[in-house]
Amino acid sequence: MKPHLLYVEDDESLSFVTRDNLELKGYQITHCLSGREAAQLIQEHDYDLCILDVMLPEMDGFTLAQKIRAKNSEVPILFLTAKSLKEDRIHGLRLGADDYITKPFSIEELILKIEVFLRRSKISTPLPSAQFEIGAYQLDYPNLKLSYGEDERRLTQKEADLLKYFLEHPNQVIKRSSILKQLWGEDDYFMGRSLDVFISRLRKYLKKDESVKIENIHGVGFRLQLETP
Repeated sequence: MKPHLLYVEDDESLSFVTRDNLELKGYQITHCLSGREAAQLIQEHDYDLCILDVMLPEMDGFTLAQKIRAKNSEVPILFLTAKSLKEDRIHGLRLGADDYITKPFSIEELILKIEVFLRRSKISTPLPSAQFEIGAYQLDYPNLKLSYGEDERRLTQKEADLLKYFLEHPNQVIKRSSILKQLWGEDDYFMGRSLDVFISRLRKYLKKDESVKIENIHGVGFRLQLETP
């Protein structure tokens, strides 16, 4: 089956060109001109990835992202932001977006990001053995679940990818640049801010077990500290 993408953009000229190119790459595209229209569709259909412009009529992209996350914690969300609105990127990530792309963008760049997220998402066939213990927590990576006893949290794909990467290097200092290149594909200032947002999320999720800590190694990177009993 073709991956089904929700594309929400009110610029008709831009959306026509973008949608046409994405369909040529083999994607099924549902395009909306307003956030309110898209909010209705997400209640009726499931999508493999959502591409949201921030500035939308009737309902902005941030509000729409919250509604998407309320229904589905797993679907990758990619924001389209104006290059001058740097604060939008961080705000969007805090709301649960997985990444962003700045306007003007190339179709090749957009397709590359889509392919990366779809490979990591449920469309890909995950390894059934990808289960991890983190202190009193359990990470079910293929199903994007983080459990603490009876409490269970759904992770976004990027959250699960980052936590899994730490668990593959326990108690080791990992350079920021290594994480960024591995999970974001590049190392720059704004990607680094994105990483900081995701680190903050993981710390919040893991706070119930004091033996599990994500330490900030100043000027170098991070370390997932797992204390042994």
